[in-house]
Amino acid sequence: MNISIGNDHAGTDYKFRIIEVLKSKNIGVTNYGTDAVSSVDYPDFVHPVAKDVESKKSTYGILICGSANGVAMTANKYANIRAGICWSNEIVSLIRQHNNANILCIPARFTEIEDVLKMIDTFLNTEFEGGRHQNRINKIQPC
Repeated sequence: MNISIGNDHAGTDYKFRIIEVLKSKNIGVTNYGTDAVSSVDYPDFVHPVAKDVESKKSTYGILICGSANGVAMTANKYANIRAGICWSNEIVSLIRQHNNANILCIPARFTEIEDVLKMIDTFLNTEFEGGRHQNRINKIQPC
């Protein structure tokens, strides 16, 4: 499994901790995020993550910014990306089970790192339920 990760300045600290945990589980990580805390433009770090997931170079993506809205909006411009904003473990389960999300978007300013690590574990270990949910996903097409 390989995870592509991207972040803006609001997510730098979280990113370093997430990478450390993923690597300890022998999960490959491609880091596209900024390593600084000075202001940057989040789309610059979202596009390479979305491209990796869309091309299947990476199994999943993780995006982190202050609210997660900007990174989710940018990632969801890609046809085969289903990026979901999550601030609780229950929502993470649902975006995997019902939406087959392939990018987890984390609002760093509204979550605690220990909760985020649990959410990532849930994201990586929750299966898509298919069935009626697949029918709905099939209707998500660019206009």
